[in-house]
Amino acid sequence: MASAYSRSVQAMIDALSRLPSVGPKSAQRIAFHLLKSDREEVTKLTRAIDEARGSVQFCERCFNFSEATLCHICADERRETSSICIVEESRDVVAIEKTGQFRGRYHVLLGTINPLEGVGPEQLKMRELVLRLEPEAVEEVILCLNPNTEGDVTAMYVARLLKPLGVKVTQLAMGLPVGGDLEYADEVTLGRAFIGRREVGG
Repeated sequence: MASAYSRSVQAMIDALSRLPSVGPKSAQRIAFHLLKSDREEVTKLTRAIDEARGSVQFCERCFNFSEATLCHICADERRETSSICIVEESRDVVAIEKTGQFRGRYHVLLGTINPLEGVGPEQLKMRELVLRLEPEAVEEVILCLNPNTEGDVTAMYVARLLKPLGVKVTQLAMGLPVGGDLEYADEVTLGRAFIGRREVGG
């Protein structure tokens, strides 16, 4: 069936619909908004995206987004080095930092184990995590993964991986909605879950 839009407009809608949580209808609304917007505003947006893509990289230690070799958290000498908080994506770091309950460092796995999507431990930053433990004298690893099936599977894998190494592995307390994402949890709920974290069995 032929598209109701011109080739360029349809290409724009198709590109937008590939963004996370953006369906065809939302992509259409965004595309129309951009097309109706002042050209200078659209140019600012495209320039900001281009500059971010050119300057932002992964922190070589924790794999958080960074504009330098080390992200601002890893570069902060005031952070505690004995604990590492394991998260799925950089956006989860932002959510946890807002609670003010954690002063250690992070490790971003860049995903979770999901066999249906072809994502196994080898596709995540597991090996890099293990290599950090001894040099940084890590005593506790805190699992802060989303409370869904993929997050639970990944949490158990990390716990079993690290237990033989003598590292204490804890997990956020219940209180977060099952199937929800950390980035959408309110600061109070996430903060209390952090304080009430429990040790994970191997």
